[in-house]
Amino acid sequence: MAETIEIYTDGAASGNPGPGGFGIVMKFGTLRKEFFGGYRRTTNNRMELLGVIVALEQIKNKDIPVVVYSDSRYVVDAINLKWIQRWRRTNFEKKANVDLWLRFLRVYNPKIHSFVWVKGHAENAENNRCDQLAVQASKQPNLPDDPGFEGERKLI
Repeated sequence: MAETIEIYTDGAASGNPGPGGFGIVMKFGTLRKEFFGGYRRTTNNRMELLGVIVALEQIKNKDIPVVVYSDSRYVVDAINLKWIQRWRRTNFEKKANVDLWLRFLRVYNPKIHSFVWVKGHAENAENNRCDQLAVQASKQPNLPDDPGFEGERKLI
C-alpha cells in the first residue's frame, strides 16, 4: 500500500475580520514540515481554506494519496457534502471566498484527496500545533493585505 501524506491545517482571525493566519503540519513517513502565513485583515474562513490550499500546493508528487485533517466545518463539509460541486455549477453565485475556492479547485483531486473533520482545541496534537502556528502568524508585524478579502469588500 502506498504511503499517504497527512495534512493538518487551522486558521485564525482576531476580530473576524481582523489580522489572521493559517498553520499547516504536513507528514509523510518520517518527514514533517510546518508552514504558516497571515494577512493584516482577513477572516477565519479564508484562513481555514487558505491553509488547505497552501498545503496542497506544496505537494510535488501529485499521485500520492492525501488526507486533510481540519477543524473547519466550512471546508470539510464543502468537500464531503459536495457543496463545492453545487457552488461551481452556479458559478459561486452569492458565495464568499470565490477566489480561494477557485484556487482550491486547481489543486484538488477528489480521487486521491480526502477530508476528515477533527474537533478543534481538543486532544489532537497536530491540530493544536496548527492553531498555535495560525495564531502566531496572525500576530506577525507588517502583515500583507489579503487581496481577495479586500477585493470582495470593495465590491460590496
